[in-house]
Amino acid sequence: MLHSLVLENQTSRKMAPSSVVVKIDKPSNFSLVEINDTKDKQKAASTKQLSWVLLLKAQRLFSWLSMAAPAMFDSVKKRVTLSDVGEEEPKYRGRLYSFIRVFLAISVVALVIEMVAYFEEWDLKMTHHWEVEGFVQWCYKAWLAFRVDYVAPAIMSLSKFCIVLFLIQSVDRFALGIWCFWIKWNKLKPEIKGEAYDVEDSLSFPMVLVQIPMCNEKEVFATSISAACQLDWPKERLLIQVLDDSDDELVQLLIQDEVSSWREKGVNIVYRHRFVRTGYKAGNLKAAMSCDYVKDYEFVAIFDADFQPYPDYLKLTVPHFNGNSDLALVQARWSFVNKEENLLTRLQNINLCFHFEVEQQVNGFFLNFFGFNGTAGVWRIRALEQSGGWLERTTVEDMDIAVRAHLNGWKFIYLNDVEVPCELPESYEAYKKQQYRWHSGPMQLFRLCFPAILSSKISKWKKANLIFLFFLLRKLILPFYSFTLFCIILPLTMFVPEAELPIWVICYIPISMSILNILPAPKSFPFLIPYLLFENTMSVTKFNAMISGLFQLGSSYEWIVTKKTGRSSESDLLSLAERETKTLNNEKIQRGLSESGLEMLGKLKEQEEAPVSKKKNKLYRKELALAFLLLTAAARSLLSAHGIHFYYLLFQGLAFLVVGLDLVGEQVN
Repeated sequence: MLHSLVLENQTSRKMAPSSVVVKIDKPSNFSLVEINDTKDKQKAASTKQLSWVLLLKAQRLFSWLSMAAPAMFDSVKKRVTLSDVGEEEPKYRGRLYSFIRVFLAISVVALVIEMVAYFEEWDLKMTHHWEVEGFVQWCYKAWLAFRVDYVAPAIMSLSKFCIVLFLIQSVDRFALGIWCFWIKWNKLKPEIKGEAYDVEDSLSFPMVLVQIPMCNEKEVFATSISAACQLDWPKERLLIQVLDDSDDELVQLLIQDEVSSWREKGVNIVYRHRFVRTGYKAGNLKAAMSCDYVKDYEFVAIFDADFQPYPDYLKLTVPHFNGNSDLALVQARWSFVNKEENLLTRLQNINLCFHFEVEQQVNGFFLNFFGFNGTAGVWRIRALEQSGGWLERTTVEDMDIAVRAHLNGWKFIYLNDVEVPCELPESYEAYKKQQYRWHSGPMQLFRLCFPAILSSKISKWKKANLIFLFFLLRKLILPFYSFTLFCIILPLTMFVPEAELPIWVICYIPISMSILNILPAPKSFPFLIPYLLFENTMSVTKFNAMISGLFQLGSSYEWIVTKKTGRSSESDLLSLAERETKTLNNEKIQRGLSESGLEMLGKLKEQEEAPVSKKKNKLYRKELALAFLLLTAAARSLLSAHGIHFYYLLFQGLAFLVVGLDLVGEQVN
């Protein structure tokens, strides 16, 4: 024997009566063959033990799920019963859903066959055709051969292509992070070059036009108008335009009354209403810029209806135009008053913090170009006019005017330390519609702007940046690979193990990129895993929007105003119900017994007497289909004892299920 163990009971005073001493005799006849054989056995044993540990953990997880299943299915049943499937996707948007359904059906059939093969202990890889018993086994043997020869190579080629795109996009984000760290480390920020305005001489201040476009935004119009009217700027050098596209007569009357009340206080403010809402926001801004008095103004500040600029906003932004004759835009950062309202707003805050802190700041500092965010920015009116003004050809008029201004040689400045409070969508329905518009519009614009980019007089480096980084990499490649790689290829490889994705693709790099994205919002680190899972669930919406915009499908030109709740500050989160009471509206009406006031009172009474339509949570079919697809793939990976793959597919499938049942974000009672 290699080892001899001698166990002796010691009864000395220095040791306890129950102590045991183990003595090991040193062997003197070890051989190299024996040592190598022992190492191989230990390695095989450790691999086998790891597989058993993973299976044991999976068994415990499934036992917990089986215990919680009745309550979970009861909740799902109630949600399905009380939810509205709705026409959230017209026929021209249903092709992707049909593809996912077919993929799901094939996966379920494949899972059943694989389970039969597993429990019947079929091992047909090394079996000859004449040794196969039965038609089912013969079909399974033929599938194995076809899978190895044809299916696996095709999947591997597509997965390698997506992995390359994934790595390129990861390098881009990492480089942005490094440059942002360099800016922070050196405390670099745009500086005001010109002389400060003379506070005692109002004529030294330039003429500024403030525009507030809105449409049926009853919850927020009062706070945005109030904030704009309190901007610290000489009154005779400031004009506020309230651009109302509302088709609700009651909302129109309320906005008119609000404007009248501020005009009575001496504020230079006008109300404009369009009867025909052509061109959506772009058409609204274009119509407002056509007024004769606009030629007297040098700059225009734009705020969406839920934005509430601080009084010093203009004094922090407009002076940057002094001494910068080629400066077209000064963009401020967004801040969010409801970022901690629910899980959905927390996850949105992570994304937008990275966008403003990293993307906008780096591009603004090194390139003097970035996408205009559509609000919280000040434009030089001459730059708008020379770039062609507002166009109604896409749903991203802000990005459109920014690209055209850049092609005309204008420069932009981004101010990361100037914030404007606003709201985040609190319901998944509102957030999904917003993201659809944000990801279909850039593809519309890319198709329209591509010839102009090639023929422009800007440098080749700027052309390459616009085409490859601004449009292709960040607007097209990102949604393409994230959906294709993690929602299609990954579950498919569970049924085609020859094309299995490496662990670093599905685990290490995604987690590293998520950590990088979350750095600008360090308080959100506890939500790292939910953020990673939620971003993958949103890939289906972004991919669908990208395809719609790229191929000019009808839904890509649809503009839906993002729903607001009217949270003007963090303190107002506790008093939201009080601010929405009818008493507030009645007080406005009773300022004077004017005809408009009486008309509003009548409208309010009619609204009170009208039957209230009950709103229901929606069911999202694509997300639910993908949830069952990923859970089916997770079950298949369990048969192969895939550790990381199984847990990823399981939790990603549950994330799709939660989103598909509309259980994330604002809930409807």
